[in-house]
Amino acid sequence: MSFNLTSPVTGQAQTGLTGPTYTLTADTAPGPNAKQWAVTALGGTQTGVDTHSVARPFTITVWKPLIARILGMINVLTGRVSSVPKNQYTVLTRKGVTPLAGQPSEIAIFETRMAIPAGSDLADPANLRAALSAHFGALVQQSAGIGDMVVTGLA
Repeated sequence: MSFNLTSPVTGQAQTGLTGPTYTLTADTAPGPNAKQWAVTALGGTQTGVDTHSVARPFTITVWKPLIARILGMINVLTGRVSSVPKNQYTVLTRKGVTPLAGQPSEIAIFETRMAIPAGSDLADPANLRAALSAHFGALVQQSAGIGDMVVTGLA
């Protein structure tokens, strides 16, 4: 799999975090088509943030299709492909958080799911890359704003 995180990962801007970094350790992935890392150390100023543990996981997992689907045959009457399957790729971050002081941890889930039409990887890779570039650029640009939004509920 081409997705290979290197440690440490430099975090993006967030209100209350100064120069955040995350040291990763390879973890056992939940499936044969996945890779997973656990956050085992923090850098920068991250008051109140904890690293991975059984009770409060802090992991990053990437999934690829178990079996990549391919484009079907063209209908000779219509000239169109009758069904275009999608290959799904997912990046998932799990973090144990406290829902209320004194209560047990719950897991917050942050997920980017990419459903890519079969065949577009060969027929239109530039537009797939452009969409990814814009998607991740927007997330990075608005990292602190997204953090403020999930904390305050204001868009």
